[in-house]
Amino acid sequence: MSLPVRDRVAHAEHLLAQLEAVSVASAERVAEQKAQGLDTGFGVVLTFESEPNFALKFESLDVTRSGIELLSVKLLPNNRAQASVFVPDGKIEIFLRKIAAYRSENTKQRNPGDQTRPKNEDFVANIADIKLAALEAFWTDDHATFPAGADAVTWEVWLRHAGEIDHLVRLRTVGPTLGLTVGDQALSFVDRTIVLVRATPEQLSRSIEILGAIAELRSPKTSVAFFTGMASIEQEEWVNELVQRIVPAPQDAAYVCLLDTGTNSAHPLIAPVLAQNDLHTYRPDWGVDDRQGHGTPMAGLVTYGDLVPLLESQDPVQLHSRLESVKIFNAADPHREELYGAVTQESTYRVEVTPNRRRVYCMAISTPDGRDRGRPSSWSAAVDALAAGAADGEQRLIVLSAGNTDPIQRRHYPTSNFTDSIHDPAQAWNALTVGGYTDKFQIDGEQYPGWQPLAARGDLAPSSCTSTTWTNTKWPIKPDIVLEAGNMASNPEYDDPDYIDDGLQLLTTAHNFATQKPLVSFGDTSAAAALAAQMAARVWTKYPSFAPETIRALMVHSANWTPAMVARYTSAQGAINYEAMLRSYGYGVPNLRRLLSSADNSLTLIAQGLIKPFFKEDGRIKTREMLLHALPWPRDVLSGLQNTPVTMRVTLSYFVEPSPGARGMTPRYGYQSHGLRFAVKTALETTQAFERRINKFVREEDYDAEGPQDTGRWMFGYAGRSFTSVGSIHSDTWTGSAADLASRGHIAVYPTLGWWSKRPHLEGWEKEAGYSLVVTISTPSEEIDIYTPVANQINIPVIVET
Repeated sequence: MSLPVRDRVAHAEHLLAQLEAVSVASAERVAEQKAQGLDTGFGVVLTFESEPNFALKFESLDVTRSGIELLSVKLLPNNRAQASVFVPDGKIEIFLRKIAAYRSENTKQRNPGDQTRPKNEDFVANIADIKLAALEAFWTDDHATFPAGADAVTWEVWLRHAGEIDHLVRLRTVGPTLGLTVGDQALSFVDRTIVLVRATPEQLSRSIEILGAIAELRSPKTSVAFFTGMASIEQEEWVNELVQRIVPAPQDAAYVCLLDTGTNSAHPLIAPVLAQNDLHTYRPDWGVDDRQGHGTPMAGLVTYGDLVPLLESQDPVQLHSRLESVKIFNAADPHREELYGAVTQESTYRVEVTPNRRRVYCMAISTPDGRDRGRPSSWSAAVDALAAGAADGEQRLIVLSAGNTDPIQRRHYPTSNFTDSIHDPAQAWNALTVGGYTDKFQIDGEQYPGWQPLAARGDLAPSSCTSTTWTNTKWPIKPDIVLEAGNMASNPEYDDPDYIDDGLQLLTTAHNFATQKPLVSFGDTSAAAALAAQMAARVWTKYPSFAPETIRALMVHSANWTPAMVARYTSAQGAINYEAMLRSYGYGVPNLRRLLSSADNSLTLIAQGLIKPFFKEDGRIKTREMLLHALPWPRDVLSGLQNTPVTMRVTLSYFVEPSPGARGMTPRYGYQSHGLRFAVKTALETTQAFERRINKFVREEDYDAEGPQDTGRWMFGYAGRSFTSVGSIHSDTWTGSAADLASRGHIAVYPTLGWWSKRPHLEGWEKEAGYSLVVTISTPSEEIDIYTPVANQINIPVIVET
């Protein structure tokens, strides 16, 4: 397990003082409850927070024999892990002893000369703070959706099981006294009972007795089955009501162009965003309509996302994009596979007869298997050429689904995900390739007894392909990100998992709405790709000056792994296998809130630039030196924070011109036209020394080392970029002190080898290449405002060198 550098005595004293304060506060709350005639909760709930980008040793927080129970684990927006733990009365002493031992005792030597360590170091060192849990600590949905107002809302309350105590009965008993309205229905699982409660945040948090019963709080979720189970006329009423609340997209909104099975534009929810003259088809005799039932559901997700929360709400629905559709697949008249590259290019050019539109191209059509295992194909190379604008100079943002695993093999989940490779053309370097994860796991136990969700909440969706089997280190990591792709369920009595009902899928628009129902369930990586296109179009509508590389960069830059993803690839010793995690989940799940704005305690800076990677001198093609970006850090604010831990994430995105073929992987005949890398000035370097260091390595075409006397910690690190340096998007996160970051205000972008420089007769060395550099710095506390000083310095929006 990776551990921060600690003064063990000072750190232990800090945590011990926090635990003592918790004990005092807890006693005061118990006394207050008893004065009101209420039983106490027989214990307290504590939150343990890690340092940013460090893991907690969760198993040490779950001491079953003592009644100490780990309730939930979540990743906070500041990249801290937070664990909520129920501690019975009198058991705080267990943690006090562990921390005291860390302060003053060492492990025993097994052999003479062995190095000793502080006792319990793996557990204690990564803990930054211990607090009495506030209501927000129990919220395990998106942090930004916590009901922070004063109004009563409905909560999905997850109660823990505790021996002979029936917490649901106690909740129903005490509820009226506290102003809570407890729902009649409840779902029971092995160690949790779920019930709906109507209350204000203040009412729900008022009683320590209630907090002692809660394991998690979430937003109540209506099942897709609630809507798919309706008769057609009922669905139509819900749809018509939603149509009345639609607010059209702005006139200059971005478009999502679906390359799919066609779209039925007369659907009441599709008609507002898809004009008749924006329907196209590869072959005129196919028609433009969707007869297969794939393109129209995609159109609904691209426009609205999952329809369930919109249908159950009464709020206006602001649209952020418009639609175009090109029918490129007809099951009754399929193309030969080898023609799909040409079909994709021709279809793209056909829709662009309507100029001056920002388009997100979304394609969820792929080959039925992943036999290429990362090797470029004619189709993936055609996608890369389109994205790079190799033929016409027009760059394009292309979103691809990663492809779906073989349904017959899903009984072997998750092994089947790791052996089923990304499907062609999703290995394309320049595309944003989208895999699937799932947050859908609830099953109606009465209707489906014995069934359990196949994938755990926050983990890889059963349908999602990965690049874990790619053995050629020259191929990029895929997928780039993951989004909701739905789930399946398993039952010990059956060999194969099943969808069983619609509760594990998303709700969207049906293609056969005129003769059957207007709503249908939908999922797999097609759904994930549609959601990604929706997010990308929304960002592009808000920031119309951004280049396609920038939108792709922001999608990756805003992504993080869920706790379930991290847990899958964390060893018993606490080590994280980052490469395997990247090849399964990409960089994680994009956060829409981070995509659209910067919080006060984080700051995102964007540089869009051009670089000419190569030049000719004395008849030889040489690599140019770096471009240096001076970033306007809030140096005074950061310096004043001293040793406060902060993070800096850097993402570099660019498009390569492809040169596919099987002539080997030497630079002369390699696939990529060029490569770009970034490097960050160390705290102890002058700007001039930094320039000399990077330029020296660039000239030697061999730069792969960290800076001299570097401090802090890179998640992947320069040495680890053997697997993150391939492809055409690179992202890494540095963690260190604020004072250190204050002196790191320069980032270099520099070129590496490619066929542009090795095949001079093709004159690629004369070309320029665009790139986008995205940098975010964040602090652990929302009370620390680093945004305003920079906004005042350079004026909002915070975009430099565009």
